Amino acid sequence: MWEIIRTSLPQLLAAGFKYTIPLALISFFFGLIIALVTALIRLSHQRGPFMILKWFVQFYVWLFRSTPLLVQLFIVFFGLPYLRIRGILPHGIKLEPFTAGIITFSLNTGAYASETIRAAISSVDRGQWEAGAAIGMTRLQILWRIIIPQALRVALPPLSNSFISLVKDTSLAASITIMEMFEVSQQIAAANYQPLLMYTLVALIYAVFTTVLSVLQHYLEKRLGSQLEIS
Repeated sequence: MWEIIRTSLPQLLAAGFKYTIPLALISFFFGLIIALVTALIRLSHQRGPFMILKWFVQFYVWLFRSTPLLVQLFIVFFGLPYLRIRGILPHGIKLEPFTAGIITFSLNTGAYASETIRAAISSVDRGQWEAGAAIGMTRLQILWRIIIPQALRVALPPLSNSFISLVKDTSLAASITIMEMFEVSQQIAAANYQPLLMYTLVALIYAVFTTVLSVLQHYLEKRLGSQLEIS
């Protein structure tokens, strides 16, 4: 058993640092950008043609929050190649597994995180907007200099939890042949006929990763809280 662990652990860790962590980091980065844009659009009070964009992002959030992540991965990777449009997409949309994973995880994260950011921005007292306007700041300046810093304190814990969940959800990328940790553990288990040992080992590695991230989350929360108190 120890010999299997000794030979398997480096392979699992290599897959984790090569695919699992980068997949989570890149997806979360793009997901936050999507989430912020989506939240700001939904919070906007503009009318007219802008409402079409608002309805579109509302539909996007509903769609990705209402369907399983695994199904979304399958649609992007296995389904889009069959989206053939004569003269425009004669061969469908074929994506590399890692690219398909980034797109799907980013869109999924963006849908959930947008609700977190929207709620955090809405939690800031309206008087902050009025105070910023009273000293001649534009709405964009008020947003970035006053509202976002305060909203970040509210949004940080749920966003950190979303990232930790995303790290674990990357195991679903094995279903589209990305060689992340879970996929490697499956291949090793098929070779050494020790599925219980391999799946337990990869579960422990995920636990270590998420524990480190949880400690970092608590540190960031304390650091941000102390900085806001000073300011």
